[in-house]
Amino acid sequence: MITYRHHIASLVAVFLALAIGVALGGGPLSELGRRHADAQTPASEQQLAAATRAAAFGDDFAAKSAASLYGARLRGHPTALLTMPGVDEDDVEALTAQVAAAGGAVAGRYDVRESLIDPSERSLVDSLGSQLMTQLPQGSVDLEAPTYVRAGQLLGVAAATTAEAGAPADADASAVRQSLAAGELLTTVDDKAGKAPLVLVLLGEDADPDIVSGLLTGLVKTSAGVVVAGDGDTGRPGGSLALLRSEAVGEELASVDGADTDLGRATVVLALIRQLAGTGGAFGAWGAEGAVPLG
Repeated sequence: MITYRHHIASLVAVFLALAIGVALGGGPLSELGRRHADAQTPASEQQLAAATRAAAFGDDFAAKSAASLYGARLRGHPTALLTMPGVDEDDVEALTAQVAAAGGAVAGRYDVRESLIDPSERSLVDSLGSQLMTQLPQGSVDLEAPTYVRAGQLLGVAAATTAEAGAPADADASAVRQSLAAGELLTTVDDKAGKAPLVLVLLGEDADPDIVSGLLTGLVKTSAGVVVAGDGDTGRPGGSLALLRSEAVGEELASVDGADTDLGRATVVLALIRQLAGTGGAFGAWGAEGAVPLG
């Protein structure tokens, strides 16, 4: 008898095969029925056409089967959305919809402003962090932490919790949100937004990898799980996500490249689900652990 578990396993296997096909630029099936036409077409055009067809098929499959793969496993586990400057708003909306398809919800959205990741504004970030430390209970923030690690911990106080079901915003969260917004380091946040166990960080334009790494190092300590996602270019050698993966914090979170595609977005949500068990990994076309999380 075919069980639901077997069904999901089969879907994941097909999902993975499609992702591999996209990464390789198409396979033998893309050649069927087109050999005569291909003989009259330059090889580079044939390869481009095959890659485009494979990518479209993979995205279509992901869009239609993702909810079955998720199995509503984000239900009862809210997600905080943290966006870096330059993020594509269409990607934000699409990923929000995918979180909902997994039974979850975005508890709050936090848009990082340019000043928070601008090296020339380091003194502002440091002074505001020092000021906030005096207003928070002892132990909320590491007094000895570097500037951006401490800023990441403050973001965690504002948005995240280690409780898997989430938690209401408390006075500390409200104080940090208001201070970061007043200092123009973060956009104004709904003060009623709850704190979430999962944090999805979306990379935008290239930023100083040391600064982003510091923020994430602080953030992972204050949440149940963090997933960092970027478009396909971010995962390439030298890309912002590739650089983060080479840092120590890359071992403490999950990362996904290709989040500007349906296939990549589904992978992001599967990575969020996986993070509930505290399991990270690098996924996508450039991910060391493969295209899609399987466990």
